[in-house]
Amino acid sequence: MADERAGRALPLAGLAGLVLGSALMGLLHLLPLTSDGVDPVRRTISEYALGPGRLLFDVAVLLVAAGSAAVFVTLVRSGRARPFSAATIFGGAWTLCLLVIVAFQKTDWSIGPSVAGTIHRYASVVAFVCLPLAVFAAARAAYPHSPGPRLVARVLSLLSLAWFGLILGAVFVMLAGGEPWWRAIPLGLVERLLALNEVLAIAALVPGLLRLRSPAPATAAPLVPS
Repeated sequence: MADERAGRALPLAGLAGLVLGSALMGLLHLLPLTSDGVDPVRRTISEYALGPGRLLFDVAVLLVAAGSAAVFVTLVRSGRARPFSAATIFGGAWTLCLLVIVAFQKTDWSIGPSVAGTIHRYASVVAFVCLPLAVFAAARAAYPHSPGPRLVARVLSLLSLAWFGLILGAVFVMLAGGEPWWRAIPLGLVERLLALNEVLAIAALVPGLLRLRSPAPATAAPLVPS
């Protein structure tokens, strides 16, 4: 029983981090002090870090990073994934990029471009691409004998890539002579739906990780004639 509780503690902690981080991020949109002047349809989520909501934004992202790390560490500790596999490499990249996003602030365009802002932008791109790849790769490990939940996790990961594809499509439109990519689509809304989709994709792995593997049956000792 103690082993069962210990085995479930880490994925449950991961789920708690994801839920709490998402709740704090949602709170940023509701508090007058933090949401004032930030258009959720046009402005990216990182815009909150340029004002009074920076601490709340940082804590929310760090909680999501910690929750994500707990999920992918559970995959390795339970023996369902190798330490160096597609799931853990892409999952580690996602988690690391979230830390970079906190460490390097988004560019304040009222002042002008910055090195920190450029790092922040590229870390965001890498994070948004790596997470769905990690979940898609981890789905079989989380649900080796449950095709239904495995399909749900993979569909969520593919939907995440589809949201990101909208942003790439806007970039191609701009390169073809269209309007700037950040105006061609409701960027803030697309990014928020993408971020929510990705958190749901990670969370979709947790129920599978809460199912402990049945121990392998012991091999019967050969009978030795007396």
